[in-house]
Amino acid sequence: MKKTLIWISAAVLGLAILAPMAISQDPGKEVLKITLPKPMFVGTPKNIRTANLEMITGKPRGPFMVPVGTVLLSAGKPVTASDKEPVIGEIAFVTDGKKSGEDGYYVELGPMLQWVQIDLGKSQELNAILAWHYHSQARVYRDVVVQVSDDKDFIGGVTTIFNNDHDNTSGLGAGRDKEYIETFDGKLFDPKGVKARYVRLYSGGNTSNDMNHYVEVEVYGLPAK
Repeated sequence: MKKTLIWISAAVLGLAILAPMAISQDPGKEVLKITLPKPMFVGTPKNIRTANLEMITGKPRGPFMVPVGTVLLSAGKPVTASDKEPVIGEIAFVTDGKKSGEDGYYVELGPMLQWVQIDLGKSQELNAILAWHYHSQARVYRDVVVQVSDDKDFIGGVTTIFNNDHDNTSGLGAGRDKEYIETFDGKLFDPKGVKARYVRLYSGGNTSNDMNHYVEVEVYGLPAK
């Protein structure tokens, strides 16, 4: 497969930096276009205590390829949550398109294991899921599990996309994925084209406190015909 050299623009520390990257010339694929919020902290995170942390490279996330025709499916879609009375904010913040790390843009759920769930309206092919927790300071959210299903109660037909709960604290099974530090980049999860109507994201507190926060979740895929 032929490759060509193009320039990719990435926002790092609030500046546009151009770096050459090789992208496969696959006529059925294109780079996923993601709009990022401004970064809220700079420098090397300190006092993050975890034995399961992914390697920190300090580099922006590279381009992510998706099938041509992939669109944002989750904008404005209904959201439910395990905590019916959020401590701060509204559940609808999760799909309102606003990703800023400032106060007033996130919903805060109670302590222990909590989840938010997006109803896409119909089962569709999913090609990327991005999540932003509270990202105005460096922190790690515990027991992050991302699952999809056509069952709104997640009893049957559940596919786990990501799981960094290495000791099965959540009771959803032990995962092998790494914990990660929240940044303005968000975290990208690859559903690998699985079809589902509902997307559910779990977390169990974070390294700063016991609460659970969500700024935005974006689900990309091919619209059902």
